[in-house]
Amino acid sequence: MIGLSAEDHSHVPLAERLRPRKLAEVIGQTHLLGPGKPLAVAFQSGQPHSMILWGPPGVGKTTLARLMADAFAADFIALSAVFAGVRDIREAVARAEVSRARSGRRTILFVDEVHRFNKAQQDAFLPYVEGGLLTFVGATTENPSFELNSALLSRAAVYVLQPLSPDEMGELLERACRHALPETSVSDDARARLIGFADGDARRLLNLIEQIATATAATQPPSIDGAFVEQAVAQSLRRFDKGGDAFFDQISALHKAVRGSSPDAALYWFCRMLDGGADPRYLARRIVRMAWEDVGLADPRAARIALDAAETFERLGSPEGELALAQAVLYLAVAAKSNAGYLAYNAARGFIGTDASRPVPLHLRNAPTRLMKSLGHGRDYRYAHDEPEAYAAGESYFPEGMAKVEWYRPVARGLEIRISEKLAHLRELDRHARQDKD
Repeated sequence: MIGLSAEDHSHVPLAERLRPRKLAEVIGQTHLLGPGKPLAVAFQSGQPHSMILWGPPGVGKTTLARLMADAFAADFIALSAVFAGVRDIREAVARAEVSRARSGRRTILFVDEVHRFNKAQQDAFLPYVEGGLLTFVGATTENPSFELNSALLSRAAVYVLQPLSPDEMGELLERACRHALPETSVSDDARARLIGFADGDARRLLNLIEQIATATAATQPPSIDGAFVEQAVAQSLRRFDKGGDAFFDQISALHKAVRGSSPDAALYWFCRMLDGGADPRYLARRIVRMAWEDVGLADPRAARIALDAAETFERLGSPEGELALAQAVLYLAVAAKSNAGYLAYNAARGFIGTDASRPVPLHLRNAPTRLMKSLGHGRDYRYAHDEPEAYAAGESYFPEGMAKVEWYRPVARGLEIRISEKLAHLRELDRHARQDKD
């Protein structure tokens, strides 16, 4: 979200020179700023309210906060949670109190990267927000549900800002080129590359254009093509926060694409994460997890392939070893799927976590000494290999008095079809054995 300023100070970064001075100059966030949308209504009301602006870098969080101060004729105090502490908050409160006493003006306190404040720091300005001294505007790239105190969240509306779309980035690029490259034509290929490198981040796009302008200052070429962009701009990584929401959203998409048997989508998200700087070893661990969680015994080869791919990466390193991981992703995506083992494991763990500690039945206990044998350990145990079909039909291996359970239920896919058939056969043998016993 960005707009065009009438001012032109060549020593000021392009992103700052083009920062909007009024709401009409803003590009993007139409879901919040369009007619009748939440922030548009808030601006029109003339009544500011505390809010959290949640979104990736370069989408206009700071710009919105500054525009609010102008629209509401309020003093504007900006803090960065990276550098600020409780002392800075107290100083901001003192300034707000002076401003209200002298002129009656409101104060908007803008805290960038607010998720970096600890609980004590977040609590420090709550009384002043509640008392109306401060209108709090926090900006964060992280999910507020996880990073901010519930007390703060309850006092602030949360607005989700989106990356700029390619069309919106194109509009911004046109404005920026008119400002920074007025005598130079930019080819469609160059525009596409710049928009792709910026990845929905307006600030990054403006910085890239500024780099292009610097590169052309000496030679002043009449036009810029895609090859020039590649040479002039060090290709930065796509937007990717290795500890934040973008990271977990992408690994979630990869996992769901594998689970949904979509090999091309799985390969897309795998390559997106590599392009964004994800550690291939982390991806290898997740791929092994997918093999056991979503393929399971429907295709036991999947786990072996995943482990082999992880080992191959360890031997070859990057980028050669990434091919093995990619092929493991493709195999998992097209393999037969079963979460029966995953569900059975979780059900058993849940049962054990709430059940009493049942003793091991005597016939299942080990009896390495004469005393143990005299106490009945191992008595009446039936050795399965000595039984027909190597199966002790009718035998129970559960603690005495425990209700019958059936946690593992094979699905009708892949190898588990055969497993299901075998289990059905063994249960039929159990039924006949019980009938004979009765």
